[in-house]
Amino acid sequence: MDIAAEGISSTNLDHHGLVAATCQDLGLSEKINRLLGPKNSQRVVSAGTSVVAMILNGLGFTNRRLYLTPQFFENKPVSRLLGEAIEASSLTDHTLGQTLDEIAAYGSSKLFGEVAFDVALEQDLLSNRCHLDTTSLSVQGEYANSTGGSAPHLTYGHSKDHRPDLKQVVLSLTVNGPADLPLWMETLDGNSSDKANFHDTIRKVQAFQSQIAVTEPFKWVADSALYSKDRLLAKNDYLWLSRVPETLKEAKTLVSLPKDELSWTPRGKGYQTARHTSNYGEVRQRWLLVYSEQAYQREAKTLERRLDKQETQLEKAHRQLSKQVFSCREDAMAALKPLIKQYGYFELTPTVETIEQYLEKGRPAAGVKKAVVGYQLTVKVCRNEVIIEQARNRKGRFILATNDLDERRCPDEQMLQEYKEQQGVERGFRFLKDPWFMVDSVFLKSPKRIEALMMVMTLCLLIYNVAQYRLREQLSNKQETLPNQLNKPVQNPTLRWIFQVMEGISIVQLPTEMIRDGVERQWVTNLTAVRLKIIRLFGDTACGMYGLIPENSGSSL
Repeated sequence: MDIAAEGISSTNLDHHGLVAATCQDLGLSEKINRLLGPKNSQRVVSAGTSVVAMILNGLGFTNRRLYLTPQFFENKPVSRLLGEAIEASSLTDHTLGQTLDEIAAYGSSKLFGEVAFDVALEQDLLSNRCHLDTTSLSVQGEYANSTGGSAPHLTYGHSKDHRPDLKQVVLSLTVNGPADLPLWMETLDGNSSDKANFHDTIRKVQAFQSQIAVTEPFKWVADSALYSKDRLLAKNDYLWLSRVPETLKEAKTLVSLPKDELSWTPRGKGYQTARHTSNYGEVRQRWLLVYSEQAYQREAKTLERRLDKQETQLEKAHRQLSKQVFSCREDAMAALKPLIKQYGYFELTPTVETIEQYLEKGRPAAGVKKAVVGYQLTVKVCRNEVIIEQARNRKGRFILATNDLDERRCPDEQMLQEYKEQQGVERGFRFLKDPWFMVDSVFLKSPKRIEALMMVMTLCLLIYNVAQYRLREQLSNKQETLPNQLNKPVQNPTLRWIFQVMEGISIVQLPTEMIRDGVERQWVTNLTAVRLKIIRLFGDTACGMYGLIPENSGSSL
């Protein structure tokens, strides 16, 4: 039977079925609806479903902003993805904005914490160690800051985006467990300081833990902003691991010691460590001086380039200085002091020479001597190898400190490993600030909605990390592999690459003329062997999304 082409339609499923399946497996929509309250009977899309829709948009990597969500879903199988009889046109900016307002009213951090702890406990992803860090996100346009309440203050501050011309908000993120699960998020004022933020966040998470009956205390890992005498060491009432600021006199001395004066232990992959005990702030603590060969090579090259540049600048400044005439020796030496201060890696050896002239014009009379009319400065420049060697000693080195004195529970090699896991937070920030992500520049006009939207963004990170971890665990447990970008078999593919592999999967909707036995038929197309393998690794819910028979079921969905 001939069928007119306009009678057949298709929608793009791509990787969105994997995202939707992960949200369903975690019960994300149900968790949010339970916390925010029952859906209004006249409301087409619940708050939980709106959040899932925003996550699908955010993990679509199409660079569509929030207000373009209806456009994003125009060519997607909405009912299949969201599990409700809704259409793309139902996901309006009013619907999504209402959800953001509800999130803000409930408390963005509180809602995220309750959902994230729920997921971590249900999926057995909670560990006893939390990694804490912050980043800044720039905002564009004019914003009416709230005069009260808990909304973040959008203002200028130290920009980690290198955009000091833009106002910003600061996102504080706490990551936990093998999946680098974001466990707590908080939106802070744009000019807030990590030295205060870190301690405030830890207290808030500790208070939250007690409310939800998670009694096991966390060990907190952070960078040097956590380490302070007046806050961290003054109370010292939880386990911590922190980088030590090298501004401390004791730290400067330790980092600058010659290599042969330290007892080093190889740790593999170019790392060495040397133990040290400190009582800084009247708190007994273990310090671990860490040396990284990779970091040393990188930083030593940077130092050498800096020395070459400074040597060129110094020679130019010296030539200009040598042309000047001074009225006295003291003025000449005073002119040299700024250079000595500015170029500490160099030794400047000055020589002051007098300029003598006859005061009268013409041939001088017998016995008339020249008079001193000025002074000129010449400088011998050479590198100060002692100072430079001390600087080289500091390269590739940093100090870790912990108040965990139990070396059986936390040996030196574990201290290093725990700090290296701090990269999990940094990867989360790179994910959230990816230019292809949903809101790489925040556009909403309300600070409260910005706060709620950043909560949704962090939920995107949660779904992404959980899905990636579960996929890798399945590959490891089943001793299976998937091809990476170079077509080599691996057990740790990135989820971003898996999403690209899934591009091109469509659902073809047959027209009425093709309906048989009263059943409307849909066909999922372009399911290659690799794509089928990925879907089955994601589990039964994902199989249902793509119209496959689950492995543990005898009938088709």
